[in-house]
Amino acid sequence: MSHPNVCYPKLLTVIFVILSLTTFSPGKTCSAGFPRENAVVKAVRKVNPAVVNINSEYEVRERSNPFFNFGLDPFFDSFFKDFFEPHYQRRYKGNSLGSGVIIDKRRGYILTNEHVIARSTKIRVVLQDEREFEAELVGAAPDFDLAVLKIASGEPLPAIEMGNSGDLMIGETVIAIGNPFGFSQTVTTGVISALNRAVQTEDRIYRDFIQTDASINPGNSGGPLLNINGDLIGINTAIYSKAQGIGFAIPINKARRVIDDLIKYGEVHIAWLGLFVQDLDPRLARYYKVPGGQGVLISDMTDRSPAQKAGLQRGDVVTAIGGRGVTSKEIYHAIIRDFTAGDVIPLEVWRDRTAHVMQVHSLTFPEALAEEWAYKSLGVRVQELSAVHRLRFRIPAKHGVMVTELRPGSYLDRIGARPGDVIRKINEVVVKTQGDFKKAVIKCRQKESAVLLIQRRNQQYYVTVKIEA
Repeated sequence: MSHPNVCYPKLLTVIFVILSLTTFSPGKTCSAGFPRENAVVKAVRKVNPAVVNINSEYEVRERSNPFFNFGLDPFFDSFFKDFFEPHYQRRYKGNSLGSGVIIDKRRGYILTNEHVIARSTKIRVVLQDEREFEAELVGAAPDFDLAVLKIASGEPLPAIEMGNSGDLMIGETVIAIGNPFGFSQTVTTGVISALNRAVQTEDRIYRDFIQTDASINPGNSGGPLLNINGDLIGINTAIYSKAQGIGFAIPINKARRVIDDLIKYGEVHIAWLGLFVQDLDPRLARYYKVPGGQGVLISDMTDRSPAQKAGLQRGDVVTAIGGRGVTSKEIYHAIIRDFTAGDVIPLEVWRDRTAHVMQVHSLTFPEALAEEWAYKSLGVRVQELSAVHRLRFRIPAKHGVMVTELRPGSYLDRIGARPGDVIRKINEVVVKTQGDFKKAVIKCRQKESAVLLIQRRNQQYYVTVKIEA
């Protein structure tokens, strides 16, 4: 008679083999494992088709002075630059790589960074499915580092859903997608490190950026920053060359306002309030008894302007805009540049030793006021250049606007500009007509200074004029 425990080892062996086949067979899910398809994987799968690779071609002009290496003095070098250099320039093609994201599947609109397509002569867009398109530039906003492109497709395009950047939380998970260094569809993750960051580059300051520790490198610029649900909360930008382990993105709520203007007008209409302000020095701060001694003083105001309609007065001190402290005239203009026409802007004002909050309904700057603004802020009045003017003042230029009056004491008046001089260019805008002049001064009215190209007879001069608005 066999012992009842003799068969146990065989039975245990059979059970072990069955469990091994069930648990560890290829293609089977381990009951003790973790699901690999997490929220990040789902978000990337959802958005990836809408992320595009942008290759822009631009022309580079390089100085090629045949006398440059002979150790000639600066005077001769300047002489060469003015009279001969245009004939001794070497030109070649350059390429810039970046990313973008499709925001409108029906009309084919793509959102990217302005610096990705700056100076481009040709823009090529490649989708995840390897379809290629030549893109048209709809509009660009250098002050916001945003641009909108458009592609035409006979087939449906994948597009992303815009989220909300108004309720972001420091520490929440974010996902960046782009094409760093030409490696397409690269995904990095991190968290939001800080909000409302200001980033200074060589030529301007950008404000209200999202800071993240997700890697954002050259080529990532223009790509999407997503929350854990795959919603677009920002546009990545690699403009801070010193960043290591730090990335920045433009909040999508801010970008949304810019996008609307770029699609409608091809440029951004900066908010206009109708105020002229000056720095509040310690003497004025004591006189007005401003708490903290910081703010800007309203020195003048345009009649029937948004500010006047909101109840603001000359002598008021603006201490904050939209909750952000105003410490100088420069900061005042920088904050206003972040708003677009149509926004309702809350201004905190100190008047009669009492704090007030004024809601100002901003507008587009009226073109009819451009000439008066130019006289007050640049110190110059102009007229269309005519054949009579060219003959009287011996002007060889066929295009431009002629100076007719200089405001006494203005910078142009002090350096010797005079009636009969011709303004050919203001900043990047070529001025051929009085209409061009108006558009140019409207574009530069929120800046600290403007660069004017002035011609007198056969000589041309670049003059930097501080804006006195």
